[in-house]
Amino acid sequence: MTKTHIRTLRPATQLVHSGTTRTPYGETSEALFLTQGFVYDSAEACEARFTGEDPGFIYSRYANPTTDMFEKRMCAIEGAEEARATASGMAAVAAAILCQVRAGDHVLAAKAMFGSCRYIIETLLPKYGVEFTLIDGVNIENWENAIRPNTKVLFLESPTNPTLEVMDIARIAGIANSVGAKLIVDNVFATPLYQRPLALGAHIVVYSATKHIDGQGRCLGGVVLSDREWITEVLQDYFRHTGPGLSPFNAWTMLKGLETLAVRVEAQTRSAAKVADFLAEQNAIARVIYPGRKDHPQADIIAKQMSGGSTMIALELKGGKKAAFAFENALEVISISNNLGDAKSLITHPATSTHKNLSDDAKAELGITDGLLRLSIGLEDTDDLIDDIGFALKAAQG
Repeated sequence: MTKTHIRTLRPATQLVHSGTTRTPYGETSEALFLTQGFVYDSAEACEARFTGEDPGFIYSRYANPTTDMFEKRMCAIEGAEEARATASGMAAVAAAILCQVRAGDHVLAAKAMFGSCRYIIETLLPKYGVEFTLIDGVNIENWENAIRPNTKVLFLESPTNPTLEVMDIARIAGIANSVGAKLIVDNVFATPLYQRPLALGAHIVVYSATKHIDGQGRCLGGVVLSDREWITEVLQDYFRHTGPGLSPFNAWTMLKGLETLAVRVEAQTRSAAKVADFLAEQNAIARVIYPGRKDHPQADIIAKQMSGGSTMIALELKGGKKAAFAFENALEVISISNNLGDAKSLITHPATSTHKNLSDDAKAELGITDGLLRLSIGLEDTDDLIDDIGFALKAAQG
């Protein structure tokens, strides 16, 4: 087999090799280009770069060789034509929405989403004359009834943060197409390994690369992926002139994270399934929500559009906030944090942290009770996690 043989690589291989370019030094690891700008051999060469005749790099706010490798690798695993890497997941969400709306447009979104995403849609967009509607996104009829001729963007998380609801991406994409709108899917909880929104008909995918992609608590990052035409004609000018780009160092860190993404997420998912089953048997637990279990409310949709479960579990303790706090405080292996997708197992009380700013009515509507906890499973021994949880449950009841 020669090096010119063209074949389709499987995801684990793509995560190690895709997008890699080498300098004349032939380095094994991707080169880290810590540079703000670039120099040109002549004034004519500079002009050619700026006119686009020469497709090279101009300024690291626009593009950088290390960041470019990360974007290309993400495209390979996601099945996208183009991507732009951002400084954080929220920079990715903001860019994907704001670059394509103007006063008088309408945004339709599932109300089950991260608090900062709701801020963009509920608070920021109206300041610029953009209308919005929030719906229960699990019910397809709600999308059909709320769509308008001036709807330009549909936005959803699936699975959602923190209650792990799953929405029918293919059907919602069809509704977006009916009015020429774009469907944006936040795919963080599924990861590109378990769900491919673009293949299901979504137009744009966003990630907080801070989560599973880095997955080791080191740095922030995000990415927006779509077809080449949308990236270059709609997103690019916004991206170039507002400056949300990912730093080269963080891009390099993300490249290193992608190399181990498959082995980490697969191990975390196996562990999460066992932990979810254990939790479901405990009397102190009011409910467990996990995409890999048959009792998940949207198990039929999961079977249709996801190839695996998740590293995430939602659990509700009987006894509300007092029991939830006692449980968290008794954990010794699992750490309290508002992050997720890490090599370390992390637990979050959404009502007092990530979703704190929602009204009581909004929390109740989303199922974010005082006893609800979001558990992100890491790479620890599964039995140690179960022992830790068992001990904490006894402490919480005591």
